[in-house]
Amino acid sequence: MAAKHSAPLQRHLYYEPPAAVDYTVKSSYITRPDDHTPVSIGADEHAYASATRPDFFRQRRAKHMGAEGEESDDVDLSIDYDSKVYKVEQKRQVAKKAARTRDWRIVAALTLWASYIRFWKIWQPSSVVFDEVHFGGFASKYIKTRFFMDVHPPLAKMLIALVAKLSGLDSSFDFKDIGMDYIEPGVPYVPIRVFCALTGLLVVPIAYMTMRGAGHSVPAALVAALMVCYENGLVTNNRLILLDPPLLFFTAATTLMWINFHNQQHKPFQKWWYIWLVMTGLGLGLTVSCKWVGLFTIATVGVSTVKNLWEIWGDTQVPVHTFLRHFAIRAVCLIVLPMAIYMLMFQIHFHSLPNSGEGDGFMSPEFQQTLDGHSMADTPIDIAYGSKVYIRHIATQGGYLHSHPHAYPGGSKQQQVTLYPHRDDNNWWIIQKKDSEETSAMEHVKHGDIIRLLHESTETRLHSHDKRPPMTDVDYHNEVSAYGYPGFDGDANDYWRVEIVDHDREDEVAKDRLRTLHSKFRLVHEMSGCALFSHSVKLPDWGYGQQEVTCIKNGKLPKTVWYIELTENEQLPSDVEKVNYKRPGFLSKFIELNKVMWNTNQGLTASHPYDSRPESWPMLRRGINFWGKDHRHIYLLGNPLVFWGSTAAVVAYLVLKITFLLLDKRGYRTEFRGLRHFYEESAGFFLAGWFLHYFPFFLMGRQLFLHHYMPALYFGILLFGIGFDLITIRLVTRKRMMVAIMVILCVICVYRRFIPITYGEPWTKNSCESAKWRSTWDFDCNQFHDDLSAYYGTQENIPAFEKAQNALRSYLGNKDRELPARGGGSSKSRL
Repeated sequence: MAAKHSAPLQRHLYYEPPAAVDYTVKSSYITRPDDHTPVSIGADEHAYASATRPDFFRQRRAKHMGAEGEESDDVDLSIDYDSKVYKVEQKRQVAKKAARTRDWRIVAALTLWASYIRFWKIWQPSSVVFDEVHFGGFASKYIKTRFFMDVHPPLAKMLIALVAKLSGLDSSFDFKDIGMDYIEPGVPYVPIRVFCALTGLLVVPIAYMTMRGAGHSVPAALVAALMVCYENGLVTNNRLILLDPPLLFFTAATTLMWINFHNQQHKPFQKWWYIWLVMTGLGLGLTVSCKWVGLFTIATVGVSTVKNLWEIWGDTQVPVHTFLRHFAIRAVCLIVLPMAIYMLMFQIHFHSLPNSGEGDGFMSPEFQQTLDGHSMADTPIDIAYGSKVYIRHIATQGGYLHSHPHAYPGGSKQQQVTLYPHRDDNNWWIIQKKDSEETSAMEHVKHGDIIRLLHESTETRLHSHDKRPPMTDVDYHNEVSAYGYPGFDGDANDYWRVEIVDHDREDEVAKDRLRTLHSKFRLVHEMSGCALFSHSVKLPDWGYGQQEVTCIKNGKLPKTVWYIELTENEQLPSDVEKVNYKRPGFLSKFIELNKVMWNTNQGLTASHPYDSRPESWPMLRRGINFWGKDHRHIYLLGNPLVFWGSTAAVVAYLVLKITFLLLDKRGYRTEFRGLRHFYEESAGFFLAGWFLHYFPFFLMGRQLFLHHYMPALYFGILLFGIGFDLITIRLVTRKRMMVAIMVILCVICVYRRFIPITYGEPWTKNSCESAKWRSTWDFDCNQFHDDLSAYYGTQENIPAFEKAQNALRSYLGNKDRELPARGGGSSKSRL
């Protein structure tokens, strides 16, 4: 069978078994027959390239052999052709094997070199840096098994906690402040940093494999990989106890898996097609389980999937049932599998934190009931006059109606009434009738009753009057206080009307009669008509940071709605019906926690000295101050050449794409020697990755920082590699490699310029000032000495050197081991 040919391509060939090779692009990437190793085929070989495999050659020859083993005349005419094709096929297989070996050697070398860049002096600084406050602290809480709430999914935090536990972290160290010393308390921070650095450094070889898998040259892949390696911001971020290194690792690995899957498009429903698709789904689940930024990775793969399915649907040779099979398998692997992994991570998270902790207050009472140490005993359902009750607010996380023997500093200067998030004796209130007459018979509290609330521990009553609250100084809010003294019957400002506004649908009695947990009610002040209200406004230190309670006129639900959580009444019979919170299952807890994470994340709107907006990231307008101590400084600032180069690649692609569209419309179409579609598809995928990991941040009103740009930067770097490949396409391999080396050397030079603030190394004020290439770079040069000699041989720096020795000695496993002293000799010290 004759081979089909189209415009010759410099790279990947693939066949359509068993008939012919078609040198056109069938998917977003150019593919090849048996593996993912790019193969360069010379122009002279294209004349003899064939779709058939070597075994198919033998089958053709055998087909034309006579019964005696003699060949027919027509076979004689094809012998020369077949032998030439067979030789080309042999040469191609040898070239593939050599290319594969070369690529793995390069991958190994890149991994080793990236390890040196990321691990160099990783014990420095030996104190808490930036967000190690949070993520180191979360590791301690995992070890304590006490529940906490964070705005990020749990996978990366659990991995860090696992390494911390295996390294022997003492959970009493809480990482609460930047600059806290690690050495004195013996914190095993080095192994935890090594884990984060390991996940970060693996992005370097993955970048190389991604470029090669997408069909690009070795020089282009090296440029992209080494730009990732020498990106100062990534180096700084990867060396610390942060979530970003695992996030970027899973993002990069998922991208590689997806490209490998695309390279199997000509062999659907075969082993490696399934393997790479499942691996992609696994990667998506792990990525989004680190941070919700993983949703942008899901969007990137999703857009590519839709495009791929659209192409399959447009192929009239593909039966509908085959298309549906394509669709269903992708849906399972790329939607169901990531969701299952995401939910599994939360199941492990809940299992790891069974005990009550600092995060309880963020969650509903039903959720809290599942935590050991926060569960509540069954409580009587009936509420009668004389009952002691806990009154809980519905709409905020403030907690219980509370009072304590401390007065407001202004206003009425009466006793404070607040919302307190924890169970406490000062939360008990006794329900009394409007008049002071007491009856021996038990009388239930009903809708519309006028009541008084006596604070049990201070014998004061819930009170309101026409004075402004301490924090909400507006005329439609009245102050709420606790007023009175023992033996005083109070006054009319102590009267509150019970209005039941909602009830448990399974308990119709709770509609008309106040019932524990089942009745939702308002307390309306009888004299002024305002309703008892609370909101997420904290009192100052004199109020112990507790939540403000006011009485609001014309207040709307739900911030004026309350319910009774606990009750005690000696008059109730012993066999009284009791109730408790319904314990939620996993799915309810999963949904609730994710809602709380979302709402808390949206609430992070306070300004930060080093926050920045997305429009400033591509041009590297400013960085982030991570740490400063002992005349050293760590400031997260990207490699300007990498940032600006990747941004230029994005702009160049868009300009070229628009230009080509305009020229095509006028009938001037250029194909770049048959490679235009290949470059457009490959670059288009990475541009989509950059766009979808960058532009969603414009929609966010929360605090944002430069490190949020890192996943988008990764795709921008890959796009730069494609641009390099296209620009140097006409050069021979040696010259192309020389150009690549020049680009890499420039990147390394810029990287070295900013090493002092990347690693926290000595620097001088003058050198620091001269490195401020932009006036908006606000790293503090005053932290550095005037001369480098000041860093060496002074008493100020000897302790820091000894700390580094102790840190290294601690993790070599021998605290008494002798290590080289500064300037030679030996130094022996103990932790």
